[in-house]
Amino acid sequence: MRPRQRVTTGVYADQLGPPGRRLRVVATLTGGALLLAGTIAGTDDDFPFGPFRVYASANKLDAPVADTRIEGVDTAGQRLTLTEAETGIRRAEIEGQSDRFTAAPARLSTVATAYERRNPDAAPLTAIVVVVRWHEVRDGRPTGQYHDETRAVWQR
Repeated sequence: MRPRQRVTTGVYADQLGPPGRRLRVVATLTGGALLLAGTIAGTDDDFPFGPFRVYASANKLDAPVADTRIEGVDTAGQRLTLTEAETGIRRAEIEGQSDRFTAAPARLSTVATAYERRNPDAAPLTAIVVVVRWHEVRDGRPTGQYHDETRAVWQR
């Protein structure tokens, strides 16, 4: 006689009826099919069923490393680096939308609106700039050299 194996839910595996087993098999096959479809034809936007290529690559040891930031220019002409604290928008969201901001800089007006809502006493912004700082790397170590690339500019 085989000993009963307890499952973490407190139910014994042999107590699961045929409908429960069918449901588990269908759920497993559906999840597997979604993962396979996402891997073959998906994009990173299809998370959690998108391709896993983001984990399967590495930068070359001598390739420059990108550091994206958002800058705002207020009515006094002062240039500010806008962080999540000032706008409520995470840097990853900005980086993920970088191509869209480049194609249609008017979309950056949402960053100005978010900034002004969080900072009602601050001077209004007249411009938003997406800047990518490319840090030079040699043999996997930063050289201290960099250059900035302006990706998109929105002006009020």
